[in-house]
Amino acid sequence: MDHLVWGGRNLDEEIDRLEALTGVRAARGGAHPGAGTHNALLRLGAASYLELIAPDPAQAPPAGPRWFGLDDLTAPGLVTWAARATDLERRVAKAREAGLDLGEVRRGQRRLRDGELLTWRLTQPEIARGDGLVPFLIDWGESPHPAERAPAGIALVALGAEHPDPPRIRRMLEQLGVELQVSRGPTPALIATLDTPRGRIALR
Repeated sequence: MDHLVWGGRNLDEEIDRLEALTGVRAARGGAHPGAGTHNALLRLGAASYLELIAPDPAQAPPAGPRWFGLDDLTAPGLVTWAARATDLERRVAKAREAGLDLGEVRRGQRRLRDGELLTWRLTQPEIARGDGLVPFLIDWGESPHPAERAPAGIALVALGAEHPDPPRIRRMLEQLGVELQVSRGPTPALIATLDTPRGRIALR
C-alpha cells in the first residue's frame, strides 16, 4: 500500500475534519496542474500516507472528469487507494491479459511549497475499478516519497474492505496481484484502521 485517498469537496473542510478525528493536522501538498485538484497529506508510515484531495478552486475546470469521482462525490470518505509498483507497463499488460483493464500509464506532477517538483507515473486514477476497492498503481521513480514530509503521529494498523459481491472484487485483486481482505457488506467501503493521538479509529 502506497497511500489511501480521502476525497471531499473542500480541502480546508477535510483538513479540519481529519484533524478532529485523528488529532493531527494534515499539511498541504500542492496542486495537480491540469487535473483541477489539490491535496494535503498525513503520514501513516515510513513510506505510506493518507491523501486528502478535493477540487482546486484556483484552477480552471479540467477537460475531463476529476480524479476519483470528485465531481459526483456526495459525502467525504475513503474513495480508493494506491499500490506502489515498478514496471508499470508490464504490470498493465499482465493485468489486461487476465481481464483487468488498468488504462494507460500516465505521468503526474505537483510542485511542493518550497518549489521542488514532485513527479510520478501511475495508471489511470479516474477509472474506478471495483467501486474504488481495486487500487491504481503508482511509481515515484527518483522523486522523494511524499510520506517523508507529511505530518507524523498516525499509524495504519489494518486495511480491509466490504462489498456486496466480495468474490468479484477478490478476482479483480488477484488479476492485479494485490492482496486485500474483502468481506460482505451492504455497500462498497474501504476501511482503514488507524492508531492516532485520539485513540484507534476506523476511516471508511
